[in-house]
Amino acid sequence: MRDKKDRRQTRAFTLVELLVVIAIIGVLVALLLPAVQAAREAARRGQCSNHLKQLVLALHNYEAAHRCFPMGGGSIGYSPQARILPYLEQTGLHDRIDYSQPPYLGSGPNTFPNPALANVFPAVIPVFLCPSDQGPKRFAFDSGGQSYLFGANNYMASNGSGTGTNYDDRFPTDGLVQTNICRRMAEFTDGTSNTVFMSEAIRGNGQDLTLPAGSLPAIPYRMMLNATSGITPGTGPGYTGSGSGWPSGTVLNPDLSPVLANHPDWRGGANGSGRGLSWVRSLTVNVLTNGYLPPNSRIPDIQFHGSGFFGPRSFHPGGATAAFGDGSVRFLGNTIDEATHRALHSASGGEAISQF
Repeated sequence: MRDKKDRRQTRAFTLVELLVVIAIIGVLVALLLPAVQAAREAARRGQCSNHLKQLVLALHNYEAAHRCFPMGGGSIGYSPQARILPYLEQTGLHDRIDYSQPPYLGSGPNTFPNPALANVFPAVIPVFLCPSDQGPKRFAFDSGGQSYLFGANNYMASNGSGTGTNYDDRFPTDGLVQTNICRRMAEFTDGTSNTVFMSEAIRGNGQDLTLPAGSLPAIPYRMMLNATSGITPGTGPGYTGSGSGWPSGTVLNPDLSPVLANHPDWRGGANGSGRGLSWVRSLTVNVLTNGYLPPNSRIPDIQFHGSGFFGPRSFHPGGATAAFGDGSVRFLGNTIDEATHRALHSASGGEAISQF
């Protein structure tokens, strides 16, 4: 009887066998998880490229309708991104903007958003956002006791190479966007296939920060360095350096390492100044870029008096995405040659472009 009963008993897993199974499952998960994450990032990167494709096609549709590309409006005007809304299936939003009124009122540091655009500033437009950037999609900003909301932006229009005085967009530069000047297709003598029209940036985190001079926030940078001290606007193209790491005289092709070592203040959007803070106003730090810094440079984006030295930035491994004037979208690697990268942002510099 006992033997018969024993044969009917169900054999259970031993503790050792259970631990082995768990270990095997853990190994399989560890092997599969990176592949799943890589597949998801590939999908996000593809979506990002598609957004830039839509934007560069919208630029061309704008040019076909107006015979020139959208201009920048300086710190008191409207951005190129706002001007191409009708070609992004955003006609309803575009019709809410009265372009006869400025987006900001006041002057100098006392500017504030125009209340007439209270139903425009907060709009979040999906095609303006990179899916790999999990930063804020809407920023909050307080000014004069009033709270404002802004829809964010990842995709910056190029105002040039940043070389020479081409970072100073108060005057004509060598890029797609110029202040109060709309460029015609014939002006792109370097060829549209060799000219960056737009590239991605990392949105700010909505915070400002003070660190010991020379210290850096976490990478990838969600903040830009505020290096306004030691540099002032010149009467002609270019800014004048007088210290704090800036070279003396007109600032031309500067080494930015000394500037980084002499400034402690970082801007992520809390005071109204941050990368991608808003897509409406044509403030350089919000909607424009240049090619002075290579993609994801360890030197952060640096701003001064609204202008600055910038470069493409992203959460995509190995580089950042850019849209070219011929409608193509290409991935610019972190190791791209610096001179080549700057030349790609110049529309009419006549530079020889090597492989990239």
